[in-house]
Amino acid sequence: MNATVTVTLALAVGTYAFRLVGPVLHGRVAVPPRVQELASAGAVVILVALLATGTLSESGRFAGWARPAGVLVGAALAWRRAPFAAVVLAAAATTALLRLAGTG
Repeated sequence: MNATVTVTLALAVGTYAFRLVGPVLHGRVAVPPRVQELASAGAVVILVALLATGTLSESGRFAGWARPAGVLVGAALAWRRAPFAAVVLAAAATTALLRLAGTG
C-alpha cells in the first residue's frame, strides 16, 4: 500500500470518527457555553481566512483587483438577500468586465 492510500484511509477514518463522536457523546458530555461560543467564532474565522486567501491570491501571488471586486459585489447582493442566481451572475459579470477592461 503506498503512502497516498494510507493517508487517504487515515483521513477517512478520522473524519468518520469526528462525525460519530457527536451522536455517541450527545447528552453524556456538557460543553460549556463559552466553549460553544469560541468554537462558533473559530469556525467563522477559518471560513473568512479561506475566503480571503481564495479571493486575493493565485499561485502564491496577488490575484488582481477583478476577483476581489466580484466577491465584494456578490457579498453585497447576498447581504441584501438577492436571489442566488443574481448574486452569482453579478459577481461573475463584475469580474469578467473588470478583466476585460484590463484590471486583471
